[in-house]
Amino acid sequence: MALLELENVSASYGSIEALCNIDLHVEAGEIVTLIGANGAGKTTTLMTTSGILRAKSGRIRFDGKDLIGVPAHEVVGLGLAHSPEGRRIFSRMTVLENLELGAFGRSDKEGIQKDINRVFELFPILGERRHQAGGTLSGGEQQMLALGRAMASRPKLLLLDEPSLGLAPLFVHRIFEVIRELNREGVTVLLVEQNARMALKLAHRGYVLETGRITLTDTGENLLKNERVQSAYLGE
Repeated sequence: MALLELENVSASYGSIEALCNIDLHVEAGEIVTLIGANGAGKTTTLMTTSGILRAKSGRIRFDGKDLIGVPAHEVVGLGLAHSPEGRRIFSRMTVLENLELGAFGRSDKEGIQKDINRVFELFPILGERRHQAGGTLSGGEQQMLALGRAMASRPKLLLLDEPSLGLAPLFVHRIFEVIRELNREGVTVLLVEQNARMALKLAHRGYVLETGRITLTDTGENLLKNERVQSAYLGE
């Protein structure tokens, strides 16, 4: 059984259909990426999976449990963390407080401290600025904080939405290094990323979304070689 399964999932914003009967799965230990143009439904897929947006129809199962109708905060408690597009950190709270908030559903104080220390190991700049307000960080540092906040919940599955958006190349490189390292440590990843080439190089598998429908799926390596993907998303 896959760690995450979406079967015939549809979702909408009012009368506007954003997802139409999509099927996808993520196996434990994988990095899976969603690629597509703006408005294709990538962010909606993550929001529907994490319970932020209610699915209109279909079935979502995570680690053998039905997620349809489960509130977003309870989804986190099941081991699924969502780092949203635009970072959405708490700007008036310190770096440390943001990380502690990521672990709000946990009670194992020693484990929480261990995981926060791990964030500081991966992103030393956050350790240096742990008492600094999140809103005073640079864009790249805020993205690190958003990722670290999600990590603090100790997820089995990490949903990442546009982690490199608007970042300088140095920050992008570090973010992707950390994603790879987390995956090696056993964290499964479902990734939405504007840089399709980097995402497909990192991912085991990928799905192509077009106007709310999945039109293609294959290994990351094969999608990089696919002429249609190259023309539409890789600028070739």
